[in-house]
Amino acid sequence: MPGGRGRVRRRRARRGTPSASASANASIEVTPSTVEPGTRVDLRADCADGNNRQASAESDAFGRVVLRPGNGALTGSVTVPGNKQPGTYQVNLTCQNGNNASTNLIVVNMSKPSQGPATGGGGTAGGMSGPLVIAGGAAIVAVGVLYLTAGRRRRTGAG
Repeated sequence: MPGGRGRVRRRRARRGTPSASASANASIEVTPSTVEPGTRVDLRADCADGNNRQASAESDAFGRVVLRPGNGALTGSVTVPGNKQPGTYQVNLTCQNGNNASTNLIVVNMSKPSQGPATGGGGTAGGMSGPLVIAGGAAIVAVGVLYLTAGRRRRTGAG
């Protein structure tokens, strides 16, 4: 290469979620990235050359949490409060070396209704369901008796 210079390789920022953004090779991931209120999430961050010092992550979804160094990254966990309203919340990473990054955490409400809709006509519908069940059962028994009786008559008449 001209001037004896080799190629300069730049380290690309890792992105934990499609909405993650990074500056100066910093990144942050939230796992899982979509949760219900009351769920614990794990945070994993990379502050480039600052992974040996604590960093912090802050969000309206859970407040502020300290991320501690370990295994070449910064990690921490936090629980989204049980009364947190559904929405998309930004999670901001602040590194001690001045690097910053952000991603999103989505809070959803997946609560299930306590009972099904009252559409009527089902097995628990009011009205004459008791007498109808008894009459239907009696009709089935009567058909069975007639079938057995007719079968016996054929055997004795043929022999």
